[in-house]
Amino acid sequence: MNAPEVKPPARKPIGRILVERGLISEDQLLIALKEQGRSNLSLGKQLIALGFVTEATLRDALSENLGTKGIDLTHIIIDPAAIRAVPREFAKRHFLFPLHIESNPQRFSIAIANPSNVVALDQLRALLATKLRGTYEIITLLAGESEITRAIDQYFGHELSIDGILHEIETGEIDYQSLTTGADTYSQPVVRLVDALLADGVQRGASDIHFEPEQNFLRIRYRIDGVLRQIRSLHKQYWPAMVVRMKVMSGMNIAEVRAPQDGRISLSLTGRQVDFRVAAQPTTHGENIVLRILDRQRGLVPLDELGLQEEQLDLLKIMIARPEGIILVTGPTGSGKTTTLYSILSHINQEGINIMTLEDPVEYPLSMVRQTSVNEAVKLDFASGIRSLMRQDPDVILVGEIRDSDTADMAFRAAMTGHQVYSTLHTNSAVGSIPRLLDIGIMSDIMSGNIIGIIAQRLVRRVCTHCREAHAADEIECRFMGLPAENPPVIYRAVGCDECENQGYRGRLTIMEILKMDFELDELLARRATVREILELAHAKGFISLAEDGVRRVLDGSTTLDEVARVVDFTARARAA
Repeated sequence: MNAPEVKPPARKPIGRILVERGLISEDQLLIALKEQGRSNLSLGKQLIALGFVTEATLRDALSENLGTKGIDLTHIIIDPAAIRAVPREFAKRHFLFPLHIESNPQRFSIAIANPSNVVALDQLRALLATKLRGTYEIITLLAGESEITRAIDQYFGHELSIDGILHEIETGEIDYQSLTTGADTYSQPVVRLVDALLADGVQRGASDIHFEPEQNFLRIRYRIDGVLRQIRSLHKQYWPAMVVRMKVMSGMNIAEVRAPQDGRISLSLTGRQVDFRVAAQPTTHGENIVLRILDRQRGLVPLDELGLQEEQLDLLKIMIARPEGIILVTGPTGSGKTTTLYSILSHINQEGINIMTLEDPVEYPLSMVRQTSVNEAVKLDFASGIRSLMRQDPDVILVGEIRDSDTADMAFRAAMTGHQVYSTLHTNSAVGSIPRLLDIGIMSDIMSGNIIGIIAQRLVRRVCTHCREAHAADEIECRFMGLPAENPPVIYRAVGCDECENQGYRGRLTIMEILKMDFELDELLARRATVREILELAHAKGFISLAEDGVRRVLDGSTTLDEVARVVDFTARARAA
């Protein structure tokens, strides 16, 4: 008698898995199914497009449903031999990324968007048999399509394609490799040159791309880790066509060359959506164009990953927990104020809270947060915008920047009427915000009791761990750090290597001072005490200044004293020592 056939358990629909896990609601599933009928996307892609789930969440749910292990491609060690074995075009066509080769036994590990794609796996086996002369077992790990595309773009590189396009423009010869890296269909070389430069800037982690025309050439610079770095110099003959291309992409008037213009570009680069804020400025040698890269993946950082000390993080979370009042974030342009505010909003963002923002302009879209850009054309400035937001039943209000007395007055009025308000202010320190607000016109007794706390921050570059050089601090360095020269600590200096492109630094971290207001500090504020008095009381309560936090990061080997001194004033500490 034959044994009864055992059928494998039926796979649940992915939408049902996400609902059962509590990752989406029934309503969201119905919305996605309705939109799917119009878009012809798979349900998973439709849920991502609507912002209901992230690709990582979907990947984890799919891996459980398919019985295949998932992999996060942002944390992988690359095997160059595996990448050389698979052509870029093949990898992009089948949404797979080579991970690792093993010779004994012969195994080839890949990340793939669809582990059931038998055609892709058979073609890969045939390719490996030809190139590596062996029969390899294919090990599949699940990854999202955009993750795979991003990894392919990152590790196969852009540099050659830019050179190829320039060679094509100069000689008239078509570089077929550059054609395949841009789009499936042929496009004009200048179009592909601009796209390749934007992609290269994103890949290198630039925050801004500068196109600067001189008399006889065009200078291209990237701002990487807060410092401008010259990347290329092109002949000026390329520039007129490149200007027109960028103006068309950003919705500017191509005929206007004498007045400044602003625009915005949204592209899918390295497998994800990246926005560019574009500004054109007339100069002596032609229009200067600067693009601010708004990369959501890099711009939205979880609160726990800001690099704060445990005590600082706890202090910040205590401040956030207070239901009404105003929290100010201060610092110069490019100090990461927006990133910190978005991290805080993401931390408190939940269904039971109505968060509304007024920004100039909105930089990163956040799910469930109502975001508005100020618009001078319809007379929507910060002050009138706050009045409008107050009628929308908000719990939390983010005001992009306090610039004048009207905005400050409305922000404090919102804080006094039971709302939690976040905003930025341009001052050099946390305590420096108080005289600045007095100067704007906010009375000290209004500030007293309504300011939850003030955060001042800077961004410093991380020293490259591959080439940093240890040394005992000399007498001057000890004075700057406020330490005795008799027992000098070991600190690091930047050197430069291939890993950090000979810069000595790679990546950035936050240094921060947090002034949490309490009853005693509010009393000092109400009677208009001096900044010195406020600082003395704050230090007695454990306040850590920017300089002290910077020294902490120097001593733990995260950065160098030179780098901290670039953004923080150490002269007062040196004089005191």
